[in-house]
Amino acid sequence: MTDDLNDLKAMMDRATPRPDAARRAENLALAQKNFEDLQGSRKAARPTPANRPKGLWTGVKTMLNTFTSKAALTTTTALVACGFLFLTPQGQDLLSPPTDGELTRSEFDGDVAQPEVEREPFRAEDMPSDMILREPLGDDEAEVIQSPPRAPTPEITEAVPKNDEASTIDLTFGDGETVRVPVQPSNTASVRPEPRERVVENIDELAAESAETALQQSADSSSILLGVTDSITPAPVPTAPLAPPPTARSIAQTAPPAIGAQSNNSSDFTAADMGAIFDEVAPAPAPATEAFPTEALNDLKITSEDPVSTFSIDVDTAAYSVVRSSLTGGQLPPPQAVRIEEMINYFPYDYPAPDAGEAPFRPTVSAFPTPWNADTQLVHIALQGEMPALDDRPPLNLVFLIDTSGSMNQPNKLPLLKQSFRLMLDQLRPEDEVAIVAYAGSAGQVLAPTPASDRQTILQAIQSLQPGGGTNGQGGLQQAYAIADRMAEDGEVGRILLATDGDFNVGISNPDALKDFIADKRETGTYLSVLGFGRGNLDDATMQALAQNGNGTAAYIDTLNEAQKVLVDQLSGALFPIAGDVKVQVEFNPEQVAEYRLIGYETRALARKDFNNDKVDAGELGAGHAVTAIYEITPVGSPAQLSDPLRYAPNTVAASSEELGYVKLRYKEPGEDTSQLIETPIIGSDIPGAEANFAAAIAGFGQLLRDDRYLGDWGYDDAIALANANRAEDPFGYRTEAVQLMRLAQSLSR
Repeated sequence: MTDDLNDLKAMMDRATPRPDAARRAENLALAQKNFEDLQGSRKAARPTPANRPKGLWTGVKTMLNTFTSKAALTTTTALVACGFLFLTPQGQDLLSPPTDGELTRSEFDGDVAQPEVEREPFRAEDMPSDMILREPLGDDEAEVIQSPPRAPTPEITEAVPKNDEASTIDLTFGDGETVRVPVQPSNTASVRPEPRERVVENIDELAAESAETALQQSADSSSILLGVTDSITPAPVPTAPLAPPPTARSIAQTAPPAIGAQSNNSSDFTAADMGAIFDEVAPAPAPATEAFPTEALNDLKITSEDPVSTFSIDVDTAAYSVVRSSLTGGQLPPPQAVRIEEMINYFPYDYPAPDAGEAPFRPTVSAFPTPWNADTQLVHIALQGEMPALDDRPPLNLVFLIDTSGSMNQPNKLPLLKQSFRLMLDQLRPEDEVAIVAYAGSAGQVLAPTPASDRQTILQAIQSLQPGGGTNGQGGLQQAYAIADRMAEDGEVGRILLATDGDFNVGISNPDALKDFIADKRETGTYLSVLGFGRGNLDDATMQALAQNGNGTAAYIDTLNEAQKVLVDQLSGALFPIAGDVKVQVEFNPEQVAEYRLIGYETRALARKDFNNDKVDAGELGAGHAVTAIYEITPVGSPAQLSDPLRYAPNTVAASSEELGYVKLRYKEPGEDTSQLIETPIIGSDIPGAEANFAAAIAGFGQLLRDDRYLGDWGYDDAIALANANRAEDPFGYRTEAVQLMRLAQSLSR
């Protein structure tokens, strides 16, 4: 045996758990019971001649002539095995106890290499007569079969002398007949030690007791479950609790050094050294490939240097759902996933709505002390959209664009998507039309434009969707827009509702390229909204690019309750905009405000010059939607000011003005190309109401999750107290749920 095989043998022996003596005794008792229960043949005994011939060989001849061919074969095999045991040198080795130069069981279990001993491989015909074979017939049953009949076990009546002369022994059989046979010389004082029975429950335990024999055995012994009796006396094995079955990790951590290694210390062997061996047994889990926008956080601005802040409104809510999914899953969300403006705008607010004949939304601006810093103030800007009479709304042409790629084959993806769309169908009217496009490696139309009244046909098409293949987002989008164009008629509203986990890996997959593609298509009047499903490979950055440039909204659905909120309660706001390209610009008074920072809206920032440019796209405000934006400002002379004032700063605003700043808003009426302007000043410090205070609590919660450098000692306890005190009307429990999420985040952050 080569050194490599010796090392492999030693490694296998170390990796195999040692048998339990107590378990072995139980198996022995069970084997004996099975033997007693099944003693004898299942068939009736065959008659034998009354005058049995005398003599061994005459009897054998008669037996062979009388038995069937199968029995003859079995008996012949047993006789050959008996002859091999007593008439060959290898058989004599098995009958001889180990001497000083041979390998003992205790030495085999040790770390020191011992001289090799050649042993014959284990064979079925070498099994003793009380062995039981169980051959599995199916998953839940097995047939118990008697071991093959064997020749009577002889009793040895004469010892072999310790010399090199040829000797004989007398073999006495059960019927009293004695046969003298020659044997090879031996250096042992006795031919056969007292046998010691062992019961091996399965092939793994057999390998643990004789790793060398198991390595030489080529036959599949997996059907041997119980009842092997061995005549070789092993060294005593210490009693130890039965170890659990080894795993790839436990074997790799305890196995000896790999073949060729020069270390004698098994602790030097690490799991990495066995990586190639166990890759197929326990492959490493694939890393998550989630992608979120990477815009830098809004920094503190010095008013005298940069007094103007401009951004587009955002009515998306995906970030809050992703945060909830992470926290309820037992981990803090990735910092990039926390978009504070989407967390704030997730909740409905009771802001003042516009009166009849006014603009489609009403702004409300207030300032009040900051909860986390008594030396600063929060400027709270709220927009509340009107809820028009939807009974007279125009017909809706809705194209479901559904991702059916292989990545959607998870319970919280395609199955949840199907359940969610069932809820949505009840909100459609008979004059509305629905078409379905599915895309994976390629895109295809699943359902031609169908009246919403034909609910059964639509449901059958949704239920027929099955996951598989790549994610050809480009092909799906192109076909969805083509169908929407065919469905469009004057006065009707066209919408594409994309449902995906965001994994675009075929066609256009770059967010910038997708942004350009969608920007060209939105000019047709068909808007695109995006619903995200599932985690693991959620491409939130791509979903944001699609929704922002498709004049739609982005939401993330992680539960059926969220589907109810997005696709039932807020469906009108998602599908029917009341104002387009809504922009916000705030100019702060440097005589009153030393510093300011916008909390959130990093992905919605606009250049100052973009505010008056009607060709620059911005967010849409849907029917009944509310939008909130919060600035933290530092009054001039406040000890909270982080920057030193400029020595030569110009005085551009009259010092007598008490205005903190000035808010300007631009928007377009649906279908119009020219924007309209709304202006309002920011005056003094007000006493905040429950709505503003709750929005501030969520703003603080978001900062705790992502960037708490401006919060000082203000922590989760303060956020929980502020939110609890300002839950106000909470008919669906959204605010109560937010408090529970704060408590979860507090525990996980510890």
